[in-house]
Amino acid sequence: MITRDAQAFARMAADCAADFGAATARAAFLVAPEGFARAEQSAQDNRYMADGDGFDPARALAQHRGLQRALSEAVPTLCFAGREDTPDAVFPNNVFATAPGRCIVGRMRHEVRRREAARADIRGFFAEVLGYREIDLSLQPHPCELTGSLVIDRARGLGYCGLSERCDEAGAALMHRAFGLRATLMFDLAAGEYHANVVLAVLGGRAALISPRGFADPAVAAAIAHIHAPHAIELEPGEHAAFAANAIALGTDQVWMSQGAADSLRPASQAALERAGLRLRAVPLDAIEAGGGSLRCCVGEIF
Repeated sequence: MITRDAQAFARMAADCAADFGAATARAAFLVAPEGFARAEQSAQDNRYMADGDGFDPARALAQHRGLQRALSEAVPTLCFAGREDTPDAVFPNNVFATAPGRCIVGRMRHEVRRREAARADIRGFFAEVLGYREIDLSLQPHPCELTGSLVIDRARGLGYCGLSERCDEAGAALMHRAFGLRATLMFDLAAGEYHANVVLAVLGGRAALISPRGFADPAVAAAIAHIHAPHAIELEPGEHAAFAANAIALGTDQVWMSQGAADSLRPASQAALERAGLRLRAVPLDAIEAGGGSLRCCVGEIF
């Protein structure tokens, strides 16, 4: 099923057991922020991006190294080198994603990011080292920015695809098939939002972080909350703005977000994560966040 009907999706999701696959990744990969700078093309539809003088490449590189060290305590974490001509490459989850036995390459909206999809070293790692089958969506015309646009409940095989300039309905259908999902809900993001993973996180099948203001239709956010009750955590505007929804579950019981996001959490949100059996881990990433994304955007998952 792939649909815009949130109620029909919710009815279908109610019958989905958590038996689709591993809820969290077995490893992670990053791309270092060499060449980290404001990409003017990406800034056209990413309101979270700082002005050019707000970028500190040296601090970004140091924080990124800290992120890799921290994540490696949860799962094996490798890092590919960055490149000067790909200033957004620090956010690889939009370009490369995996499902068991296959690597998916996305179609980016902006040319500056389409360069990332051509990297032979990353493609070669998945194809030649891991032996994954490649599904290349990068050469077709429909934008589909993978796990930026598509938030996946891996335990139940459910997808939540936010439509914007970064992903249209045809792109959503391509991703639905590439990931082999049971069902995908398509919905419009609110004006000014570019990726679903800034307004929604599904955390290891245990909980969901939801920012209703990021949805064009609040009823869609309510339907998703119903699906993930009793551990659906509604974020307030301050939490949303601090990237609290740009989080990821790794390991058996850990939810990761930036230190700024963690600091923004209300006591009620922290308590809700604890009730879901999730232990909060945070890493300083303010220099990376100048690029318009946060911790979840930095993490490519290997399933």
